[in-house]
Amino acid sequence: MTITADPGHTTLNLGPARALTCRECGNQIPLAPEFACAECFGPLEVSYEFGDITRAEIEAGPKSIWRYRKLLPVPSDVDAYPNTDPGLTRLVKADRLAAALGVKSLWVKDDTGNPTHSFKDRVVGVALAAARQLGFRVLACPSTGNLANAVAAAAARAGWESVVLIPSSLERAKVLTTAVYDGALIAVDGNYDDVNRLATELAAEHEDWAFVNVNVRPYYAEGSKTLGYEVAEQLGWRLPDQIVVPVASGSQLTKVDKGFRELTDLGLVDGKPYRVFGAQATGCSPVAAAYKAGHDVVTPVKPDTIARSLAIGAPADGPYVLDVVRRTGGAVENVSDEEVVEGIRLLARTEGIFAETAGGVTVATAKKLIETGQLDPEAETVLLITGDGLKTLDAVEDKVGPRATVPPSADAVRRALAD
Repeated sequence: MTITADPGHTTLNLGPARALTCRECGNQIPLAPEFACAECFGPLEVSYEFGDITRAEIEAGPKSIWRYRKLLPVPSDVDAYPNTDPGLTRLVKADRLAAALGVKSLWVKDDTGNPTHSFKDRVVGVALAAARQLGFRVLACPSTGNLANAVAAAAARAGWESVVLIPSSLERAKVLTTAVYDGALIAVDGNYDDVNRLATELAAEHEDWAFVNVNVRPYYAEGSKTLGYEVAEQLGWRLPDQIVVPVASGSQLTKVDKGFRELTDLGLVDGKPYRVFGAQATGCSPVAAAYKAGHDVVTPVKPDTIARSLAIGAPADGPYVLDVVRRTGGAVENVSDEEVVEGIRLLARTEGIFAETAGGVTVATAKKLIETGQLDPEAETVLLITGDGLKTLDAVEDKVGPRATVPPSADAVRRALAD
C-alpha cells in the first residue's frame, strides 16, 4: 500500500504524499503536475508515507473530507484555505429499497448532499488543494456535467478563475448550474472523449491551468478514497460485504477499493473480504463488455445513453476496474436506459432520494446483479449514489407528473384519488 520516496526530493507541502508512482512499471518521480510515466506512458498515482492516525483523531476532525487529511495529498492546514468543504454525507439504512430488491441489509451512500450535489466536490477539493501547492491559479476541466459544477464552484470559492469544457449536448440543468458561477464555460461540439482530448491539448499550452482530471489527475483521483473512508467510519469502522459503484472513467471504483485497503493496512478497520461491483449503462458499457468477455483490454465505444455523467467511451481506469472486481470476486454489469429510469423511480419511491441517471444505473445494476445471482442478497451491501436528480430532470420528465389536473374542489380531488 505505502511506497516511500525521499522527502527531500520535493519542498511541496502535500501532507503524507511522497512520490508519484507508475501503476504499470512502478517507476517513481517526485511530486509534480504530471499524470503519465516518462518510462512507459502508464498512469501515475500518489504514493504515501503515512504517520500515526487513530479513529478518535479522525472523528474529532472537521465535518468534511478534511477529517482524513492525513491520508490525502493535501497540506495539514488544508481547511484554513477557502474550499467548498465537501464530504461527510449521509449513509442511509435503506430498508424499503432492500425489501424491494430482496436484500437483507442495504445502505445507500447519498452523495447528493455535497455542495454542488455530487461526489465531484470531493475530488475537486483535493485537486484544488494540490493545485495551490503546485503553483497553479486557474482551475479547469473537461466534464460531463457534475465535474463542471464542482470546478466552477470551487474556483469561485477560492477566488480563482475557471475554464470548463463541456459537450454541447449536455443536460441544460448542468449547463446552468455551471454557468451561474460566472467562470469561462465553453461548449464543444462533440462527445466527452472529444472534449477530453481538447483539454489535454490545452493543458500542454497553458502551464498555469490546473486541469483537475488531466495534469493534476493523480491528486484529484485520491479524493474518491474519502467515499470509502466515510462508508467504513459510518458503519462503525468496518467494511461492508459488497459495494456497487457507478463506472465512468473507473477511477471512483478503484479509489474506493484503495481507501478500504489503506484503512485495513493502517489498522483502522479489521481486514475482511469484500466484493466490488461496477455499474454501467448499456449505451456506454465498455468495461462491462470487457469483463463479460474475459478481456483485460477495454475497447472504446461511442456513448449513446441518457446516463451522460457516465458516458465516457474510453475510460482511463477501465483496466484497473477489471483488476479490482476480479480480485475481490465482484463483477461489472450494465443496464438499459429504461432500467435506469426505473432505478431512479424505485430509489425515489422507497427511500425518498432523487438520484440523477448515474444513481439509476447503480440501483438498476444492483437489481440485475441480484436477479442473476452475482450479488449475494444475504450480505451487507452499499450502493453509491453520486449525483442529484435535479440535474437530469429530462430523464424522467415524460415518465412522471400530476395524477390529474382538477378544479379547486374537494370532490374533484376525491374523484382523482379514486381513479
